[in-house]
Amino acid sequence: MEKNITPVPGFAALLLALGCLGGSIFFVTTNINSDNQSVSPLFWLGIVLFFTAIFLFKGLTVINPNQTVVCTFFGKYVGTAKENGLRFVNPLFKKTRLSLRVNNFESNKLKVNDKMGNPIEIAAVIVWQVSDTYKATFEVTNYTEYVKIQSESAIRHLATTCPYDQMEDAHADITLRDGGEKVTALLESELFERLARSGIVIKEARISHLAYAPEIAGAMLQRQQATAIVAARFKIVEGAVGMVELALEMLSKKDIVHLDEEKKAAMVSNLMVVLCGEKAATPVLNTGTLYQ
Repeated sequence: MEKNITPVPGFAALLLALGCLGGSIFFVTTNINSDNQSVSPLFWLGIVLFFTAIFLFKGLTVINPNQTVVCTFFGKYVGTAKENGLRFVNPLFKKTRLSLRVNNFESNKLKVNDKMGNPIEIAAVIVWQVSDTYKATFEVTNYTEYVKIQSESAIRHLATTCPYDQMEDAHADITLRDGGEKVTALLESELFERLARSGIVIKEARISHLAYAPEIAGAMLQRQQATAIVAARFKIVEGAVGMVELALEMLSKKDIVHLDEEKKAAMVSNLMVVLCGEKAATPVLNTGTLYQ
């Protein structure tokens, strides 16, 4: 589990390191004997101060906003430093930097079969962030690559559990094309389950590309067009029947003209042709009697 540590401010250590470095230079340069027969103790003090300065400089680290430093001591996890600014940590610690900034990427266009076995192309935009630095550092080898691979795996699994649309499965509760927020919730849940072990939290996940695969796109387009034409024709016929019924009812109610069953059938036929035809009808006028 992640454990937070609070390093001491680094400015005092920086000043001390600079003082040690300056003292080292002073003692070394002023206590070297030209005859090389003896070495002053202050010379060795300068050497000690020099290595002390190096030791202090090595412990200084700068932590930027939304950035952390994971510290280990000879393979043992010590903790994670998150406080920003110049900080001083044990120079013997191994420091690994991790970003806590929000990241996002768009997956490749994946070719996969939907629930009904139709090949489709699907892609998604994933927004994620590191929430547990211990898991991100030690539970997986490369957490960024892990996020990418597991996200694509989750997208594939989502596509195989839902049909593309209700044309394939009329009783489907959720479809990829019309699912909307339900599909988003399923994808986010799948990603959360897969990425929890790596200390990654999903901020948002949405499908960015969805289409039939090229080899069946033409056939599916024709099918959609045929379905749309049938639906439109159904509405036209339904409206035409209502208009014919209304016309016969009004003619009878207002006693404008009396029609027998044969003439009613002819009138219905003519009105249906006029109302349901794709082109404007060209009428033929009868200049004789009604029964000629």
